[in-house]
Amino acid sequence: MFQKSLILGAVALAMSATVAAKEWKEVRVAIDPTYKPFTFKTADGKPTGFDVDIAQALCDEMKAKCVFVEQVWDSMIPGLTAKKYDTIISSMSITEERKRQVDFTTKYYNTLSQIVVKSDIKTDGTPASLKGKKIGVLKGSTQEKYAMGELKKAGVNVVNYEAQDQVYLDIKSGRLDGTVADIMEVKGGFLDTPDGKGYVFVGQPLKFPKYFGEGAGAAVRKSDKDLKEALNKGIASIRTSGKWQQISDKYFPGTDIWGD
Repeated sequence: MFQKSLILGAVALAMSATVAAKEWKEVRVAIDPTYKPFTFKTADGKPTGFDVDIAQALCDEMKAKCVFVEQVWDSMIPGLTAKKYDTIISSMSITEERKRQVDFTTKYYNTLSQIVVKSDIKTDGTPASLKGKKIGVLKGSTQEKYAMGELKKAGVNVVNYEAQDQVYLDIKSGRLDGTVADIMEVKGGFLDTPDGKGYVFVGQPLKFPKYFGEGAGAAVRKSDKDLKEALNKGIASIRTSGKWQQISDKYFPGTDIWGD
């Protein structure tokens, strides 16, 4: 009986080692392709952007095939836990609230958010000075958390949207006065475009860790510790090799988006 127990124990140990050493030949990566220049589509519908290139570089480090799965932002984490894909690499901030549901890798960049409004609006960017204004935010985002936690209680009308590009369409049409968005995203996706003419950043960059977390990481299911470890190794490797910098320079030349 003792010998049988030893054998069963050895088999169990071997099986657990096999699970822990799982090789990821294919990684399904969730993206929200409405977040230029981090994640968007080319004219022929191909996913591209900083997040996409980072994801591909990490898959290359793992010698795995990257399969991109489009997902509405507000359903990202439910889709991950439902096993519709294996990881989220789409500018998802690492926050305490999200860490209760999923695990995160170390950050792969960290930028701040800021308020953008029409230039003729008299405001210093404080919530009180925006009272009565209509501000659009991405549903389920850290910017929405900030807007609901700080702006709404000051009398700002906060409207959430399924996609960030829908926010810009409603700003352009005059249905919104502005938005709260990632500085690099709103600059590349709106302010630097013809539609962004006449809109400006107001106030200071927003430094609220309780809303914005500690940078963007790749989200994985808590059970997939091997994938988290592989992705962490990949992030460290592309930082060391210069591949991360090469990708960053492609989309954000002259700007350090690694952050604090």
